[in-house]
Amino acid sequence: MTVSILGSGAFGTALAISLAGTGPVTLWARDAAQAKAMLTDNENAQRLPGFRLPDNLKPTSDLLHACESTVLLLAVPMQKLRGFLTENADVLDGHIMVACCKGVELATGLGPVGVISDCAPNARPALLTGPSFAQDIAKGLPTALTLACADAELGADLQQRLTTANLRLYRTTDTIGAELGGALKNVMAIGCGAVIGAGLGDSARAALMTRGYAEMQRMAVALGAQPETLAGLSGFGDLALTCTSDQSRNYRFGFSIGRGATFDPNITVEGAATARATAQKARDMDIDMPITDCVTNLLDQTLTLPEAMARLLARPLKEE
Repeated sequence: MTVSILGSGAFGTALAISLAGTGPVTLWARDAAQAKAMLTDNENAQRLPGFRLPDNLKPTSDLLHACESTVLLLAVPMQKLRGFLTENADVLDGHIMVACCKGVELATGLGPVGVISDCAPNARPALLTGPSFAQDIAKGLPTALTLACADAELGADLQQRLTTANLRLYRTTDTIGAELGGALKNVMAIGCGAVIGAGLGDSARAALMTRGYAEMQRMAVALGAQPETLAGLSGFGDLALTCTSDQSRNYRFGFSIGRGATFDPNITVEGAATARATAQKARDMDIDMPITDCVTNLLDQTLTLPEAMARLLARPLKEE
């Protein structure tokens, strides 16, 4: 299996660096100037500075050339995935496509595998997700991820091809559970960031993480996921990482809310759209998700943080 990564952001570049240790890799950039700079400098100075690109990692802005590979890793932001697939349907459809984004599409409520299946019905979709930061992967630090693919045989082949010296992959056929774990933990990370930013303490964060995990399981099981998937890397593992590290964009965004500070609008925060989409779906399905509701209210500025905490603390007492 030959591999191309479509999307030259920090995460796509880090994956390309790691995968280049197992064979030739193509890294596609939409911006021709960026691709040329990477070829000249052997570095993605724009999105992941300080990391040398291996000799067998070939940047390009030629999508046709990139799509000559057997496996396409889609390192495209969740809310832009449909547009990318639709725009390039004639080139992409029919490929093995592994989504490397996390979230729920605001317009449809679909996860990345669902969007691929919707836009490219002849594709063979999969999902790579779990607790990971681009810097860690690029440094060669040990990282474990979930590879979700409904086709068990394809999943096993991809697991072998995409495992590297520092990336260990665990596979599952539960794409719904893997999608939702990776998406919903971003909502909880915003909430945890707000808690710490407001000075409410680590105990409050632990409570929010734990009850947030219960919400994640509630929604996932209602949509047909296996509860054990949420206990794995794509759920609990990713939740633990993003709710406790300032490397997480969602956590930093929440922290800025807690501090009442501004946040760089150019930084992608997938959890914001996911919170809104999930809150609406929960209402439609009559699923109780009070933390998700409060995060959505904070985003829409219909609730202050003290009001959100008071609402959560005033909920009826119940068994765990």
